[in-house]
Amino acid sequence: MPKSQVRKKKVYTPPTDIRPAAAAASKKPSPMWLPISAVALIVIGIAWLVVYYLSSQQYPVESLRYWNLAIGFGCMVASLGILSRWR
Repeated sequence: MPKSQVRKKKVYTPPTDIRPAAAAASKKPSPMWLPISAVALIVIGIAWLVVYYLSSQQYPVESLRYWNLAIGFGCMVASLGILSRWR
């Protein structure tokens, strides 16, 4: 029985006009303020929620009522958005 012909696969090489831009962007380090501000937002968000619950919903701002939860969780979500840009 005759054997079928084996074909060699070509190795993929990306176009040269796209390659240098991607390599240059990945080597650029993040500014120092980025992780500091992200950690600060996490701590502020957690502290806001802890104070809200431990004070029986009277502090930090009593007139906001349940919006205090949105502020605390919003700070933490904002920090995740900032950390997604960290390299």
